[in-house]
Parts: sequence; structure tokens; C-alpha cells
Amino acid sequence: MTEASPRALTIVISAMGGQGGGVLSRWIVDVAEQGGYLAQATSVPGVAQRTGATIYYIELFPKAAAEAAGKDPVLALMPIPGQVDLVIAAELVEAGRAVLRGLITPDRTTVVASSHREYSVAEKVVSGDGIADSSKILEALENSAKQCATFDMSHHAAATGSVISSVLLGAVASAGRLPFERDDFEAAIQRSGVAVERSRAGFAAGFSAAVSGAGESVAPPPPAVERPVPASARGRAVLERINETFPEVARPLVAEGARRVADYQDLRYAEAYLDHLEPILALDDGGADGVYRLTTETARHLALWMSYEDAARVADLKIRSERFERMREEVAAESGQFVYPVEFMHPSVQELSDALPAPIGRFIMERVGVRTAIDKLINRGRQVATGKLRGFLLLSCVAGLRRLRRPSYRYAREGRLIAAWLGRIAEIGSSDYDLAVEVARCQRLIKGYGATHAQGMRSFHQLMEALPALRASDDAATALHRLSEETMANPPRAA
Repeated sequence: MTEASPRALTIVISAMGGQGGGVLSRWIVDVAEQGGYLAQATSVPGVAQRTGATIYYIELFPKAAAEAAGKDPVLALMPIPGQVDLVIAAELVEAGRAVLRGLITPDRTTVVASSHREYSVAEKVVSGDGIADSSKILEALENSAKQCATFDMSHHAAATGSVISSVLLGAVASAGRLPFERDDFEAAIQRSGVAVERSRAGFAAGFSAAVSGAGESVAPPPPAVERPVPASARGRAVLERINETFPEVARPLVAEGARRVADYQDLRYAEAYLDHLEPILALDDGGADGVYRLTTETARHLALWMSYEDAARVADLKIRSERFERMREEVAAESGQFVYPVEFMHPSVQELSDALPAPIGRFIMERVGVRTAIDKLINRGRQVATGKLRGFLLLSCVAGLRRLRRPSYRYAREGRLIAAWLGRIAEIGSSDYDLAVEVARCQRLIKGYGATHAQGMRSFHQLMEALPALRASDDAATALHRLSEETMANPPRAA
């Protein structure tokens, strides 16, 4: 083939489940075939770091050139690094992964990507804040691509009631990398016959945003947080107590912490949260910067610890109406269509013991034979269809265990740990303000449930055991902070 010979246009689409990657692929294939091109499309489901992320690969070749040559072109089934014309990503990290694979090059590749984030499992399980830095991904895209259009396409999809694939198609049409006109893309949507009006609205929003310059590579601003006013007199009394007791700089965070623990248990639990915080506030003179770091950091992490994730909490979150509504939006369910989510559960003897009254839970966990027998009986994977009555009622019963949380084995254990942690903060805070702040921050190592929680707890205990030796150093706060960061990067392995 000579240099002047036509070559295939190569397109990579990266999308996760519910984002319409397959629909987007079919639209582009339809546009190409109607426009005089031969098209081949393949897909490879994700099976590693982001199970559910699928790579769709499309090659387009001019039909006239094939006919002139008297033979069909040989089209590839997978993208080749350095030989991709257009990368379309339905989420920012997916675009970043395309950079790492070498699919985006400055001499050839146009990138159309949404700048919003869908957090990966790898980000969620990291101790502390494991969320990838969006600004670094955007910078890498700008440096790696020939042309780049990134903006929050999920916002436009939600605003138009469509799926993000239609907004992506509009941005692709605006980018001009494919040899087709806007009408050609809209005609493909019309021919598909599925949610045509909403898809056309999403397409128009994506096209207009890209044309108007709204497609500049900027990270989306954090969403505004709405703080509802308590409906009950007792709830309003809690809020009034916060406003009267805590300094203005700390009130929003303390109020959010109280709201979280009340949602987790009840208003009496929120009052206990404030009872825990007030002795810390009494030690806090505002610090050198006057922002009450000791109070705010303790408030933040105390709320997280008091709302630890047990079986009742997980079940409660899974059956909330807003979660079902969000799932319907994510899959673009039509009015009258049924959505049947399936939850994958794997109960363990530890989770069962945690939910039982403290004496019974302790009896089970302290006797190897009993613990092993129960574990063999219950420790197996289960699929619970919460979209059906039986599955929903099952998780409703588990969620109802929150009413029995206070006398439970887990509640007693967590209460002792929290009290010891607060005691350390108070004791250190009277002599070393900065070190007390770092002790409060150590709670960030503890998160999640099951193996993730156990790993974080091991890390936390290691730091607390190292604390006496660290206090003898010249700059104990810096030393603890550094050790905490190293522990998050390299968590201890299970024994």
C-alpha cells in the first residue's frame, strides 16, 4: 500500500456499564455505513482493575476505495498503540487509561471525554483518600492528544434526561474528526428508534457545549452541599446546641457529622457525638492559625468512626429509595419499565457475631470450634434481588437490626476503641496541639467493612503502638504524619 492509499479510520470507545457504549458504537457504525464506509466493530469487556468497563473498537474504510482495489480491506480487531484516530471516553479515568496504553498520540489522536468521575474499586479501598487527581489526568490528555475536548457530559445527560452516550456523540460530531455532518449523526439516532427524543436532546447539548467552548479541559467543580433543616424539635435542638457551643469555623463540619450519625442511628446518637466533641473543644484554643483544627479534624473522623459500616448499615443503604432512583437514571429506564438490581452478598461469621448481643457475639468469636462451624454454615456467596419482594424484605430485616445495634458485640467493641482514641487526643492535646491533630487524623486509616476494615484497623493499631516512641522525637507531629502516609501507601498484610 502506497502513502497515498487510503487507510482505515480507527476509533476507540471506553465506557462502563449503563453508559451506553454499545449504543454509541452502533450509532457510529450506522453513520459510517450510510456514509459510504465499510465498518467493523468489536468489544472487549473489562475483567481486571475496572470490571464492567468495556473497550469498543471500530475501524472504518471507504467503500469506494475497496471497490477500486477489487478486494475487501483487512480490518483489525483490537486497537494498536500509536494508530488510533479518535478516543471517546465516557469517564475521565478511562481516558487516562487510554493514555497509559499508548492509544493517544499527539500526531494523530483526537480525544472526546467526559471530565466527571466514577470512582474505581482501587480508589475506594485505599486507606485515606485514594481518589485519582483529575487535574493530572486532564494535563496528561492535553499533552498527549492532538486535539482534546473534555467537559462534564454527565451533567448534560442528566439535564436532558438522556444517557451520556448521546452527549458523547454530539461532542464527536462537533469535533469534526469523522467525515460526516451533524445531520448524519442525528439521522442515525432517529433510525435507532430507541429513546429518540431524549437522545437527540443529549446530542444537541453535547454538540452545543463543544462548539461554545464549554468543552475546555477543566475539572468539574465539587457539587454544592444542601444542608436540610431538621424537621423535629429534638433535631433543631441539636443544631441550636452546635451553633451555641462551637466556633463558627467548625459549625458546618460538626453539623454534618451530627446529621450523619443521626441518619446512621438516631438523634440520641447525635447528642452522644456532641458529648464526645465538647471536651476536645475545651482543649482547643484555635491553634496558631485560629481555625480550630483539633476540633474540626476530631469532628470529621469521629463522625466517620461512629457510623462504621456493619451489616445493618450496608443493607440500609442498599434499599434506600434514592438508590433505586439513581439506578433507574443510570440505566435510563423508561416509565413503566422494571429494574431488578441484584446484590452480591458474602456474609461471614464475624459480621453475624457483630450483630448479636455482646455476650453471644463474644462467645462465638472466642471459641474456635463454634466460630468455624458457623462460618462453614453461612460463609458463601449469595445473590439478593432487591428489585423483588423477597430480596427487598430480606435486606429490610437486616437493616432493621440498627434498632438492636447498641447492645451488640460490634457496638461495644467500637465504643471502647473510640473512647481510647479520644482519650489519647485529649491527653496529647494539652501539651502538643499539632500531634493531637495528627492522632485525630489517624482514624482515616479505618474504612469500609470486611477485609478492608480489618486491614485499616491493623494499620491504625500499629500507629497507636508507635505513638509513645514518636512522642520522644523532636517533631512528633511530622513523624506521625509521615508514618501515616507510608502506612496508607503500604498497608500491613494479614497475618
